[in-house]
Amino acid sequence: MLTFIDDFSRKVWIYFLKEKSEAFKVFKEWKTLLENQTRKKIKRLRTDNDLEFCNHQFDEFCKAEGIARHKTVVNTPQQNGVAKRMNRILLERARCILSNTDLGKEFWAEAISTTCYLVNRSPNTYIKCKTPKEVWSGKLTEYSNLRVFGCPAYVHVNKGKLEARANKGVFVGYPMNVKGYKVWCPVTSKFLISRYFIFEIQGCCAQAYHYGE
Repeated sequence: MLTFIDDFSRKVWIYFLKEKSEAFKVFKEWKTLLENQTRKKIKRLRTDNDLEFCNHQFDEFCKAEGIARHKTVVNTPQQNGVAKRMNRILLERARCILSNTDLGKEFWAEAISTTCYLVNRSPNTYIKCKTPKEVWSGKLTEYSNLRVFGCPAYVHVNKGKLEARANKGVFVGYPMNVKGYKVWCPVTSKFLISRYFIFEIQGCCAQAYHYGE
């Protein structure tokens, strides 16, 4: 798991890595995305002294791009307190929402992704109780699309005249760059992504409609 945090807005981006060596490649992709979307340049990068961040390739790239490096002193994690606290928050809250569902630990990535989604939309005292998403984008945060992680969700299917008209699944988050919902369907052992689901929340059903970001 690799997180990037904007120090001004406290907005968080999260990536899941198979190997730590992927960190440099992911950083370049994230840098290109942000600078293309905001037309602003990354000026400083604060990291710890792990090998994925402290190597010749990483240092030379930052030097060429004019990015100042701030590295923590060995065994002094408090110098990178924002990132350390955020990683702890993500893991603790993900563990909490998983414990309130019937889902196993194999859904840890979905739980952490959902936690990150919620953190970016939650008031933060550091930015005067505004949300990171609001400070970053300049737009008010939208909450109408929020659903309870792990709640039952139904998606319409049409397999035949006498077949069931819906498959039951479990809501597991919000897919990146898609205006919809992500649902795990045990019947097919697949993830479904759609704009339209019916969610069952405490015995009631709520229709999910298309929403904007």
